[in-house]
Amino acid sequence: MSRRRRDRSWPPAGAVAPLATPVTDNHTHLPVPGLPAEGPGAEAPLSAAELVSRAADAGVRSIITSACQTPAWEGSIGLARTLPGVRVALAVHPNEAVAHAGVREVGPDGLTPVREPYHDEPLDLALARLERLVRDSRDVVVAVGETGLDLFRTGARGAAVQRAAFRDHVALAKETGLPLQIHDRDAHAECVEVLEADGAPERTVFHCFSGGEGLARACADHGWYASVAGPVTYPANDALRAALAHIPDELLLVETDAPYLPPAPWRGRPNASYLMGETVRFLAEQRGLTEDETCVLLARNTEMVYGAESPQV
Repeated sequence: MSRRRRDRSWPPAGAVAPLATPVTDNHTHLPVPGLPAEGPGAEAPLSAAELVSRAADAGVRSIITSACQTPAWEGSIGLARTLPGVRVALAVHPNEAVAHAGVREVGPDGLTPVREPYHDEPLDLALARLERLVRDSRDVVVAVGETGLDLFRTGARGAAVQRAAFRDHVALAKETGLPLQIHDRDAHAECVEVLEADGAPERTVFHCFSGGEGLARACADHGWYASVAGPVTYPANDALRAALAHIPDELLLVETDAPYLPPAPWRGRPNASYLMGETVRFLAEQRGLTEDETCVLLARNTEMVYGAESPQV
């Protein structure tokens, strides 16, 4: 018997009905011209312009793309200066920090890290260049991120590198007055520890929130934002939904983390901002709100985080 091949193609334009009120995808990864496509959909990539156009048609009128690998920085800034409604968050991703520091060790994931030629740039020089770009590109850079800790992908030496780099990003966000977007994988308590020890930026966002009740309560206590992505819609994620019940409405954001983690109807296929309406409607149902109320809430929270710098079409 032949096994049925799963559909890995991009969901069609118009796959999700437009939202009642425009919202922002607070965290995605738009493809950068001139760089190889990565992740789901890379075999037949869509351009950033096409993805932004589809998103606008679906009621996602603004997008914050996270460029957290050094080769993507300049190109992402260029996208934000040419495409409507696009802004940028810049950082050295925690796993990238380990590579730039020359550390190669297998973490709990069991995978040998891949080292690219651009990782020859020492971490201290990459971080210095990051700071210059952030300060020189304030017309389109609206956040520092994604930074944080990923203890699934590294061992003890790498974890120490990540922690130091995370602290550098926290300091940069505070010095520039920009929001901080946090990548937190298997490191909830450790991320909170750094934020409490160093003092979190005024606007701190846990992107693709994956924590339990403890992290949710910490966010509520400190006024940190939880940005919710497609996994909240997965049937098995009861614990995640229970944790999010402890996040006040005023600290809730929504994102895709595309091209990864699509909402349940499209699981296994490439994700994109034009599918985010599924997540927004799921959140509305979970919160006992109408679609319009949820969109207005999310738009207001986005403005509170990104202020006048938030992207508009």
